[in-house]
Amino acid sequence: MKNLPVIEKLIEALGEQKVLSSEKAAERIANVYGKARSLDVRALVLPASTNDVAVTLKICNEYKQAVVPQGGLSNVVNSATANKNEIAISLEKMNAIKEVDRINQFVEVEAGVILEQLHEKVKESGFIFPLDLGAKGSCMIGGNIATNAGGLQALRYGVMRNLVLGLEVVLADGTILNNLNPVLKNNTGYDLKHLFIGSEGTLGIITRAILKLTPAPAFFSTAFIALENFDNSKELLNRAKIFFGDKLTSFEILWPAFYKLLTNENSGNKKVIADNYPLYVLTEIAGAAALESQMEIFLETVLNDNIIVDAVLAQRQEDRKQFWQIREKIDQILIRHNPVFTFDVSLPVSEMEQYVITVDATLKENFDTFYNYAFGHMGDGNLHLMINCGEENTDAKELVEKIVYAPLQSIPSSVSAEHGIGLSKKKWLSFSRSPEEIAVMRSIKNLLDPNNIMNPGKIF
Repeated sequence: MKNLPVIEKLIEALGEQKVLSSEKAAERIANVYGKARSLDVRALVLPASTNDVAVTLKICNEYKQAVVPQGGLSNVVNSATANKNEIAISLEKMNAIKEVDRINQFVEVEAGVILEQLHEKVKESGFIFPLDLGAKGSCMIGGNIATNAGGLQALRYGVMRNLVLGLEVVLADGTILNNLNPVLKNNTGYDLKHLFIGSEGTLGIITRAILKLTPAPAFFSTAFIALENFDNSKELLNRAKIFFGDKLTSFEILWPAFYKLLTNENSGNKKVIADNYPLYVLTEIAGAAALESQMEIFLETVLNDNIIVDAVLAQRQEDRKQFWQIREKIDQILIRHNPVFTFDVSLPVSEMEQYVITVDATLKENFDTFYNYAFGHMGDGNLHLMINCGEENTDAKELVEKIVYAPLQSIPSSVSAEHGIGLSKKKWLSFSRSPEEIAVMRSIKNLLDPNNIMNPGKIF
């Protein structure tokens, strides 16, 4: 069957090796990423350079052809989902990492670099790139930036927005916007890179980035803590911030249902502390000097003050790995239950306990049985909920979403702390953004992408 004119033009400009037809695209995605991520698209473009991306978008804009940027396809809100009328653009071949600049503490990378590979590269120079996600083995830097990823160490280092010094972005008409300036202070008008961080590919395609690095901590001290109530967890967090200062890297909260499931006999994890407590905290500090004594003093103090009821301190790296595996091995929830509706929300720490109580109470009113596994980054106000209600249909999914999001309307909050909006959450965007904000976002979209070719239908 003859290709569409836009496909012919792309093949002519880029070559057949970089433009795969619909059938070949589906086959390739299935082989590389697994059959579950196979897609039915008009074509798959595999650019090898910024110029390739620019040529692709220029041609697609001329034909008003919709495009969907793709990275590691680990997004959970369908931000990178493409359909049969769209062209997918995978950045996987643009995976170069420039030499680490040890003096100025930054690294320049292409958008297709896998996060874990970046970790390994900068580690050789004695630095870390502090973004840390469960999907680090497959997610790509361009996608991390486009979704403003958060992760396990945002309490100390911030989210992706805080780690980007400069960007190179290709706009919808093929214009290359070079903002690869590594200076920390640059007060020269609008900081355009922030338009594209968190934009989910709707304004342009991120092709390169300059990222902040920080010296690798030489020592870690990690503790698993049990508490009697949520008020004590708030006090524990405040005391940890004061006692440890910027050494406090992570402060994760786990509700008992989560801890019990992730340490049951089928989980592959062992219990590091008894499973009959009302609440758990996993906390970690990191620094240049030995920290075990500091953590020991802190735990002794909060234990004597009746803020915690028990704690286990990691004595070796294997212990630390085991502690974090309990927090990160959430696939166990998916193995145990089907379906599982997943959520990530932001709200003030002071509102967390009542929020979870409200969600549980409303789930109980509407479903005969349900499971709500609550956990997350308490240190930065981000909760994750993984909910099974025994029903797998559109009505049940929408009802669970309403139950989760409705309580957020009356408090400062966000329906998406880390994952973005994509297709899955756009119905609920107005719960976190005012009509005026949404109108301005639409205006920016219309200005930069008047033909609406960039990831259309996402966010709005």
